[in-house]
Amino acid sequence: MINAGIIGSTGYAGEQLVWILHNHSKVNVKFYSSYSYANTNFSEIYGNYYGVIEDICVDMEEAINKFNEIDVLFIALPQGKSFEITKKALNLGVKVIDLGADFRLNSKNIYENWYGIEHQCDELLEKAVYGLTELNREKIKQSNLLANPGCYPTATILALAPILKNNLVDINSIIIDAKSGVSGSGRNANISSLFTECNESIKPYGVAAHRHTPEIEQELGKISGKNIKVSFTPHLIPMNRGILSTCYASLKLDLTTEYIRELYKDFYKNDYFIKVINGIPETRWVRGSNLCHIGVKVDKRTNRIIVMSVIDNLIKGASGQAVQNMNTMFGLEEKTGLEFIAMAP
Repeated sequence: MINAGIIGSTGYAGEQLVWILHNHSKVNVKFYSSYSYANTNFSEIYGNYYGVIEDICVDMEEAINKFNEIDVLFIALPQGKSFEITKKALNLGVKVIDLGADFRLNSKNIYENWYGIEHQCDELLEKAVYGLTELNREKIKQSNLLANPGCYPTATILALAPILKNNLVDINSIIIDAKSGVSGSGRNANISSLFTECNESIKPYGVAAHRHTPEIEQELGKISGKNIKVSFTPHLIPMNRGILSTCYASLKLDLTTEYIRELYKDFYKNDYFIKVINGIPETRWVRGSNLCHIGVKVDKRTNRIIVMSVIDNLIKGASGQAVQNMNTMFGLEEKTGLEFIAMAP
């Protein structure tokens, strides 16, 4: 059995992680830690766990004292909060999977410019592996520090990787129009995510300044071997969960939809969680799953490729991907504990 600890267990991503690991046949969760709900029964915070998980959430100090009891630590905290925790866990030989942004960017300067926070662990940046499993599987197997990707980058990078790897598009033409459910804003009280503020409305945010931009550019640059700049605009949609990333780029060649679709299917042929579909993807068909559905369409009039990618932002975009990475790190079948599909309707 893998002994695990969760810090930040009562946020939305943390709660999803609790649910997945509780049902994972190879994992024993040793503690659930929460800053806001320390010394509170987990089922009092999330009533769906009544009679299922009755553990008391521990505070940070008690969680750190339990590091010698675990094999892997999941950290689901806001940016800037993982530095010291990560160092303490690694020093004890514990593998770390950080669901936050603190180890995703390779450059200390870029991190500080975009997040406005001093990076206190830059010596660990070169050791951290970016945890997009489908693209970095072999590196993840050897990793002790795993930077779990952001939700928008997950959907977007998976959408664009095949055409960039095959050098099919003008890299200066990439535009990303992405939309997310309100759970992407987290569980803390925030006026902008109140029901009456976001219901019956859709709005862009972080225009030309969203913090996931350098993460997307960094990883797309690694795939293409070139310096990439993208136009990325996220939007808030009045639904609980789900991400749709619609990506546009100009093709270098005269190619058909069918040709590119088959290229995508071949690229992801060994990836259980990536489904290249023949139609247009919808968030409802991946909601509550670790799946990513991708659809492609060539606009012959403009010779532009349109790639559409959908994921559940809390699962494939956060906790499910974290467990997928854990499975890979510990030599388990990648889909262990994750073989659930979307519930319909």
